[in-house]
Amino acid sequence: KILKMRYRYYLILFVAFLSMQCTPEPQKIGEVSIIPKPLEVTIQEGNFVFEGEIYLTTNFAFHQPVQVLREFLYNNLNITTTEVPSDGQKISFYLVDNMENEEAYHLRVQSDHIEIAASNVKGAFYAVQSLLQLFPATIDKSKLVGIPAIEIRDEPRFKYRGMHLDVGRHMYSVEFIKKYIDQMSKLKMNTFHWHLTEDQGWRIEIKKYPKLQQIAAFRKETLVGHYSDQPHEFDGIPYGGFYTQEQIKEIVAYASARQITIIPEIEMPGHSQAAIAAHPELGCTNEQVEVATKWGVFEEVYCPTETTFQFLEDVIDEVVELFPGKYIHIGGDEAPKTRWKNCSYCQKLIREKGLKDEHGLQSYFIQRMEKYINSKGKQIIGWDEILEGGLAPNATVMSWRGTQGAVEAAKEGHDVILTPTSHCYFDYYQSENENEPLAIGGFLPLEKVYSFDPIPKELTAEESQYVLGAQGNVWTEYMPDSKQVEYMAFPRMIALSEVVWSTPEQRDYSDFVSRLEQYQKRLDEWDVNYANHIYEVKGALKNNEGKLTYELTTTSDSYPIFYSIDDTEPTIEYIKPIEIETSMKIKAAVKERGKNLGSIFEEEINLHKGVGATITIDKEPHPSYNAGGKEALINGISGSDTRYGDKEWLGFWGEDIVIKIERDPQVEISNIKMRFFVSPGQWIYEPKEVWVYAPKKPEPPENESDVVMGFSFEQGASLLLLSPYDEKSYMEFEYYHEFASEVPGLDDSPWIEIRVKNYGIIPEGLQGAGNKAWTFIDEIIIE
Repeated sequence: KILKMRYRYYLILFVAFLSMQCTPEPQKIGEVSIIPKPLEVTIQEGNFVFEGEIYLTTNFAFHQPVQVLREFLYNNLNITTTEVPSDGQKISFYLVDNMENEEAYHLRVQSDHIEIAASNVKGAFYAVQSLLQLFPATIDKSKLVGIPAIEIRDEPRFKYRGMHLDVGRHMYSVEFIKKYIDQMSKLKMNTFHWHLTEDQGWRIEIKKYPKLQQIAAFRKETLVGHYSDQPHEFDGIPYGGFYTQEQIKEIVAYASARQITIIPEIEMPGHSQAAIAAHPELGCTNEQVEVATKWGVFEEVYCPTETTFQFLEDVIDEVVELFPGKYIHIGGDEAPKTRWKNCSYCQKLIREKGLKDEHGLQSYFIQRMEKYINSKGKQIIGWDEILEGGLAPNATVMSWRGTQGAVEAAKEGHDVILTPTSHCYFDYYQSENENEPLAIGGFLPLEKVYSFDPIPKELTAEESQYVLGAQGNVWTEYMPDSKQVEYMAFPRMIALSEVVWSTPEQRDYSDFVSRLEQYQKRLDEWDVNYANHIYEVKGALKNNEGKLTYELTTTSDSYPIFYSIDDTEPTIEYIKPIEIETSMKIKAAVKERGKNLGSIFEEEINLHKGVGATITIDKEPHPSYNAGGKEALINGISGSDTRYGDKEWLGFWGEDIVIKIERDPQVEISNIKMRFFVSPGQWIYEPKEVWVYAPKKPEPPENESDVVMGFSFEQGASLLLLSPYDEKSYMEFEYYHEFASEVPGLDDSPWIEIRVKNYGIIPEGLQGAGNKAWTFIDEIIIE
């Protein structure tokens, strides 16, 4: 009996030992790094370790977020949930009525109980998204997984948190559209603006008009390279497709389950060449045109005839049946008036309706379509051009040409959504690295997106209530596949998600970058092709009482910077700013154990005779293009030859400017070179005139004898121009004008004044017709 008892005792010990060996060790619990940043976070002691079956209680209203959580637990941890009460671990969803914001939630994690409270399914869904970000980015199923004990009270700042995707220029699979929506939902974005019709392709099935699928959905070929490249070249490959109504219903249902509303955009009256190619009777000339094969703005617009309105009303009838949301986006942007000006029917209609001009005709067009869309129980959204000629009564304005459109509309009591090019156009370059893939132009780094405040300063507190939120735009001229869309959208979409969710007081860029480093590990797990620029080096020339130094920084300070000044591999650890006493080329990179984490940064510094001088400009550069300030014009660093939005280019919209550079008259000057950017696709044109004055006295010149040099482009003068656009002019890539050193007065003048006259209003037939032209100026090189 004693032996039997000992045997049983040792058997119990042995079984216990085996069970201890089979129990997985816990996976390390990481720091809390939720994006977008919650309103209130309280870290508590302990953690919730997932083990075995979990008792889950809920309300039927929360079926969708509960299903998301169940699927995550089962797919990633092999954890099942049960509705049978137990004394073990528990997850509870509570429907409450004490939250004013319908998207608010309260999440509480204790050692044995997770509680989620919300007054709406939206809040419960966002609580689940925050909960899932408490898990490690990579989950090891061989180990127990735990999350920290925590309490979160959270709600969004704005009700509209949007992302846009253009499928007219390039289209993408249904699977990718779902992936895009999925990534939006993880970031608590709630609106997907789906740009479905364009000059280059009509992407939505309209059953009443089969020619839209047969003709308008396909183009014969596509532009190769950049629009500014001359001459234009094409690939000769037919391109196109469309989404069937069944596919659209599937995508709408998928988005709805993730608390995302889809707003379809059906462009009118402009950006309609594809539709007119299928139905020439919709245009003013009735002539056959082809679906556009290159990018830009085209003169083919809908003619405001009864035939056209019947067509658009029929289209809207099918669209509203597919999209249950409140809004239909009708575009309204970039509609040239050339066809209308030369159309006898349009001119007669202007007179009959008592309209002022073609802008009034556009307003009539938009207001008529608004009435019809309102009759279908929907409201319209349009780009800020719908303000021209008078705003439709119930329209919401999407302000993209800066914030002025939003300010005007909000002051009139209209809802507005901010999406200015300066902060929300994710088709712009996001790095100054010359190895970046081809993009439309501009420069919009991650930090600038994060700095955006959607409330314009010109609005009062009462007027600010009309700001619904903001949206990031992804125009796809230069994004032929979904991987490129991801590269351009991420991580800028992540930064914008925090802008529209969190308050300005909550936001801190260095803290965001720290959390982004962790979030990018999640993107790796989700196979998202993001742009990893947080380890790129940035440089800036500093002038401290005449002593020039060059400062290197990086977004993330997790790893050291190494540099070189002799065009070799960076090997010197950066400790302090580099002294600049001569022209040089600096290379730098962030390294971990000798391995470059980002691309190698390169900067050429040309220490010409203007560097460090005192400079003034009589006009402030446009706030969207003033990153380097006026000193950028004489800092010895040239901006990119392919993009105009970096910190070296200054942009002026429709303004003449006067630049004054004070200098040492004892220093001889042999020549002056100037750089202007030319890109008509972005409404950037060469100056109409440039004059340079160098008086011997520090007063304005009294007569033409004080002019050292002046010229007009009409007289064939030469400047350094970038990205020439027209085969008839500027066949060469670079133009220089050198000032002869023997010109009297130049060397002994105490200052130089440069007067730049803007191109003016862009004429009909050119990109941006009817709008003010931009002037972009870079380095003024004095040698």
